[in-house]
Amino acid sequence: MDVQPENLIVDAVLNAISEQRLPAGTKLGEQTLSELFNCNRANVRRALASLAAKQVVELRPNRGAFVATPSAQEAREVFQARRAIERTIARQAVARVTDDDIAYLRANIAAETEARIRKDKPTELRLSQQFHMYLAQLSGNRVLERFLAELTMRSTLILGMYPGEGHSCANCDDHVGIVDALTARDEELLLRLTDEHLRHLEAGLDFDLPPVSSVSLKDQLLGSPA
Repeated sequence: MDVQPENLIVDAVLNAISEQRLPAGTKLGEQTLSELFNCNRANVRRALASLAAKQVVELRPNRGAFVATPSAQEAREVFQARRAIERTIARQAVARVTDDDIAYLRANIAAETEARIRKDKPTELRLSQQFHMYLAQLSGNRVLERFLAELTMRSTLILGMYPGEGHSCANCDDHVGIVDALTARDEELLLRLTDEHLRHLEAGLDFDLPPVSSVSLKDQLLGSPA
């Protein structure tokens, strides 16, 4: 079954945002996208509408589509929402986690650490997102899983827009503590560490940083990041 052009565009943009290859404010020109994906503008418009519904793209009247530029207030609200959702996920996951799940999560942390050491940022980001989404899958609640998928994508955009110091190191260390609490089936500790982890990420945001310079849409969607 052929994949619809709009789905290819959505997937490419989401992947680029999740790997911080498309910074906030990047213009997503209809003509450029139609040429890159060999499709008509109607396909592009449907893709952009889908991305706007996920709140990672902004449709600005008379100006076109841009990768979203979350405000400081929106950034705080996203992390507040994540704390509420991920505490619920953690509470459900701790009752369902198996030894195989623990082994998977520890392997994920090891791979994320290796990616950080070799400065492979896209892989590091992907593994960090997978860690949180695996916990969401463990909860057994598909609605929460879907909500978290959107919030983690928006969080990645926020962390790229307002990067702070020490996010990567703290991320792996926090994940180790979370898995240790899961291993011990210690719900109270797990909830506290989950909350602290997300607060660490939020506290590290630097809202005074200047905007990231523009990038080549073609290179970031179809090529390798510089």
